[in-house]
Amino acid sequence: MESFDLALLEEVWSEQDFQDLRQKLLPTYPAAHYFRSGIIGSGLCVFSKHPIQEFTQHVFTLNGYPYMIHHGDWFCGKAVGLLVLHLSGLVLNAYVTHLHAEYNRQKDVYLAHRVAQAWELAQFIHHTSKKADMVLMCGDLNLHPKDLGCRLLKEWTGLCDAYLETRDFKGSEEGCTMVPENCYVNRRELEQFPLGIRIDYVLYKAVSGLYISCKTFKTTTGRDPHSGTPLSDHEALMATLCVRHSPPQHTSNPSHGPAERSALISVLREAWTELDQGMAQALWWATIAGYVIGLGLLLLALLCALAVGGGIREVAILLWTPSVGLVLGAGAVYLFHVQEAKGLCRARAELQHVLGRAREAQDLSPESQPALQPGRQEGDRAEEQ
Repeated sequence: MESFDLALLEEVWSEQDFQDLRQKLLPTYPAAHYFRSGIIGSGLCVFSKHPIQEFTQHVFTLNGYPYMIHHGDWFCGKAVGLLVLHLSGLVLNAYVTHLHAEYNRQKDVYLAHRVAQAWELAQFIHHTSKKADMVLMCGDLNLHPKDLGCRLLKEWTGLCDAYLETRDFKGSEEGCTMVPENCYVNRRELEQFPLGIRIDYVLYKAVSGLYISCKTFKTTTGRDPHSGTPLSDHEALMATLCVRHSPPQHTSNPSHGPAERSALISVLREAWTELDQGMAQALWWATIAGYVIGLGLLLLALLCALAVGGGIREVAILLWTPSVGLVLGAGAVYLFHVQEAKGLCRARAELQHVLGRAREAQDLSPESQPALQPGRQEGDRAEEQ
């Protein structure tokens, strides 16, 4: 009904639902795409008034644990989708994503995975947007504004938050996207946050010297403005962005001074520490699984000996099946956590490299060079050099 240029959705788990939406929205949105991944699916899809020039996606390396069936994130194959659109001669890279959910804020066992996903998302945007004029990132990050993953994403990509930048906001208090007034939201989960939480975002930036501003930003407030019934447990975000070919006189270009570099170094160091702890935990579980495999193999060897010797053959045969199941199960856990450790190690290595480069840039910056000693002239210093 609002007829936007672009509509980006998450949690459309059923591909048939997407096909139904596509048929109904075809008159307004002739272009659409559904991003497929995992067993259940990524749930990501996009509807556009403008022709889609290119599209691709990246499935996150770490997506939770397969044995946490009641959470189900691993089966979804959380990902980030990319669309390339041409608008008035400008190239727009539009990203839609959905990161791993936070099930327990006090004891977040998925924190390392969520930080790794935020870093992969930031890296994907960083490396795929170099030829774009504009970048737009929309999605359910499952991150509060001050969470490590959110700060890491913004610092590394330079994306602006539409809610913080807009000149005209209408919607829920503090821009919250999960509010207790919504009948689909479990209020007990929001006891610490009486106004709700903000975990869905519209982020943007201009890459090639253009200037982008957020003219208006709106959210729903616990119910659909047309029918009254909520469309989702999350509130919808609606943004109107203005693109200019040159920044207004009163607006300064983004700076890359010592304060910005210091903030980047701080968040990179914090993320590196979190991934390092996650990798240690993954290796610990892999070691435990390795010991279980060894004990299971010893038990199988003992059962084989008993069966051949004829001592207690019936008991040995009875215990054979659960012993094989134990070895196979422990083997699966071992392989998964080894893979998890390698994924965390890769992300940590990337962070370490970027952190080193950021420190070098900080050391070489003019602000960090020692000032001239009083009484010495520029010419004297040049002569010495």
